[in-house]
Amino acid sequence: MIRIDFKSFAMAAALALSATGAAAQEKVTLGMSGWTGFQPLKLAELAGIFKKNGVDIEIKFIPPVQRSAAIAAGALNAAATTVDQHLVWTSAGIRTVQVALIDKSDGGDGVAVRNNIHSIKELKGKTINVDGPGTVQHFMLSYILEKNGMTMQDVIRVSMGANPAAQAFVAGQGDAAVTYEPYLSSVRAKPDAGKILVTSKDFPVVIDVLVFTKDFIAKNPKTVKAAVDSFFEALDLIKREPAKAYELMGSTVKQPGEAFAKSAAFIKWQDRAANKAYYEKEHRAFAEFAVRVLKFNRVIQVQPKPADLIDLRFL
Repeated sequence: MIRIDFKSFAMAAALALSATGAAAQEKVTLGMSGWTGFQPLKLAELAGIFKKNGVDIEIKFIPPVQRSAAIAAGALNAAATTVDQHLVWTSAGIRTVQVALIDKSDGGDGVAVRNNIHSIKELKGKTINVDGPGTVQHFMLSYILEKNGMTMQDVIRVSMGANPAAQAFVAGQGDAAVTYEPYLSSVRAKPDAGKILVTSKDFPVVIDVLVFTKDFIAKNPKTVKAAVDSFFEALDLIKREPAKAYELMGSTVKQPGEAFAKSAAFIKWQDRAANKAYYEKEHRAFAEFAVRVLKFNRVIQVQPKPADLIDLRFL
């Protein structure tokens, strides 16, 4: 059984991040990564949408495992994450629920390989730069291997976050790397270093959601509603003024607007109508699928129920 020690991470997170006291609960402290799909949340901050809607928010860029620890410690009350990682949190007893669907990756996550590797089966015995259990990169790779008759035991994993994994691969370290946009584009830009073998377009298993802690929701339902509305307003801004929006979002991940737009081409952001359709028609089946993959790879032991993962009153 692979065990993720959230308690020790939580102690470090509590020291590194300001813990939220009773008086600070009205403020949203949201953790996320530099994943292209999450950036409409940052756009809502930079464009003044959160402020206009009365949401006092602080967005912190935190890697996935540390983000898990931070929300467990109470240093965060909201996070952008993937469905599979949210299942890991719920299985570990972290009391959060999904309040909105953010995006679906449509080629924005992928496996990069050296140019002499032509299939997933050829990765057997090879070294792969990939983040650890409980992250979407680990989840995606484990599923891709399974679909090709392999397991994680058939490859040599070198634990790296998405950005370091891509940087190391481009620099010549490892036979393969699992990463996501905007870092996947660094591989696209260096064809001599390698190629992208498969992506989330081939294996559509990366779905991103906005979660809040149950305690914060109970105390601040109006704030949560305003935060969700602000996200949808940010999507409207992207449609209305794409150049401005891409420039603002690109600034958060050190990309010019034009480069960010190219990364965003591999993302499908989900508006309010798409949210309602997903949770009505797809949520249960995808959650059950993700649970199966996570249990098979011994990442979780407790099996969350799909209905317990969501609170849809804010849509």
